[in-house]
Amino acid sequence: MQGLSVADYLLEGLRGIAGWTRVHLLELPPTGGVDVTRFGRAVGEWLDAQDLGPVVLGGHSSGTQVAAAAAVGRRDVVLSLLVGPIVDPATRSFLRLGLSWLRDGRQERGGLIRSQAPEWADAGPWRIVRLIRSHLAFRLEEPVGALDVPVLVLRGSEDRLARADWCRRLASLTPGGRYVELPGAHSFFWDDPETWSEVVRHTCGSPKPRPVAG
Repeated sequence: MQGLSVADYLLEGLRGIAGWTRVHLLELPPTGGVDVTRFGRAVGEWLDAQDLGPVVLGGHSSGTQVAAAAAVGRRDVVLSLLVGPIVDPATRSFLRLGLSWLRDGRQERGGLIRSQAPEWADAGPWRIVRLIRSHLAFRLEEPVGALDVPVLVLRGSEDRLARADWCRRLASLTPGGRYVELPGAHSFFWDDPETWSEVVRHTCGSPKPRPVAG
């Protein structure tokens, strides 16, 4: 699942996973109400229409909230993949989240922020503000705690948006949950698409890898 009004940056990162299974990148509805629960329903409707069979449902950053909301109660989801989850309770305000994002941005590599700028411009400032408000109000711990399937939480070791102890707590909320820390900042996969591929594949634990949707 895409980040905050941006999706294209995930294409390169997903290349590693696409080497061993099918990958679907979902872009959230560009119009209509801005609400995490609504987005989760839209993802569920897409899954119903596709009939992919067992899937890994994941998201990055703000997309982790949508992925977790969509996964609750679904029999076809076998693993919830949360990459750089937000919002950490320590950054649950406009100011703290913004400052953390700026600190993290200084550590991101390979022109990530510049690559995202056109999509943010298309979304417009007011939609982005409404999105941030929705994500700040959403408690990721609640849908994760309601999952019957394991959650795999991946975090960059230099991530300034999510503390390691909070990510570990998220992983512990589900049966068989797992926390893995990888080198890099919030979008650690940007310049090394292989870095998370084997972790996800190993966690799937199947000779016939599950399709990954996110």
